[in-house]
Amino acid sequence: MGFTELFLIAIGLSMDAFAVSVCKGLGMQKLNLRHGVVIALFFGVFQGVMPFIGWALGRQFEQYITSVDHWIAFVLLLIIGGKMLWEALTDKDENAPAKDCSKLDLKELTLLAVATSIDALAVGITFAFLQVSILPSVSLIAVTTFLLSLVGVWMGNRFGSHYKHKAEIAGGAILVLIGAKILLEHLGFIAF
Repeated sequence: MGFTELFLIAIGLSMDAFAVSVCKGLGMQKLNLRHGVVIALFFGVFQGVMPFIGWALGRQFEQYITSVDHWIAFVLLLIIGGKMLWEALTDKDENAPAKDCSKLDLKELTLLAVATSIDALAVGITFAFLQVSILPSVSLIAVTTFLLSLVGVWMGNRFGSHYKHKAEIAGGAILVLIGAKILLEHLGFIAF
């Protein structure tokens, strides 16, 4: 897996964190850079740690499932990306009361960081099967998530919720397309 694919995976995985960061920015009366950095750090660290945990788990089972690893990668990315698309396309409750995102509650932020990085755990499992170099990969995911989350806080504060929905759709589509690419490569239909 090359840098381009890893970078696209990092962007796809970052979209949930970006969307939550937009919410946090929406709730700020005035942009609080310190809060933005803390939010971005939480999301970046969790998005980096979870694929490492998934990779470690995947390495334990590698010898048993290498013959079907491309199918596992495809199914996991299809499920994760499909779930992101489903949630983005069916979450239409515009009349629901807005959540107060202006306070920085570390317990809530931890739960949000875990919730938005569960899909990264599954991607980490696919990294083990695909023999991806893990440290550069998780570093790229963590840094990408940090930067996009910081931008999300700023955008949420600056522009409102206009981009949240589109970011969720883009993230889901990216993951589904990368899953399809992995499957098609292993089946010999395409070569990159």
